Amino acid sequence: MSFSISEDLLRATGLSETELAQEVAVMLFEKNKLTLAQASRLAGMSRMQFQHLLASRQIAVHYDEQDLEEDLQTLRKLGRL
Repeated sequence: MSFSISEDLLRATGLSETELAQEVAVMLFEKNKLTLAQASRLAGMSRMQFQHLLASRQIAVHYDEQDLEEDLQTLRKLGRL
């Protein structure tokens, strides 16, 4: 699913599309609506970059079983497990 934001609304925020995506990702992560992996993807960042963004805002990283499972799946796909 995708959604679009009008240019007028985007201009009103004073943010670029990338910055807006990052803001939404941070907010949803902070409210435990997205996992770290999901929020990183939404923000268009690697997990490490997203973690640095969170740290710069003094937001703690939640790492739960779903995050661990996603990490393990990625490692399996890469042949590192």
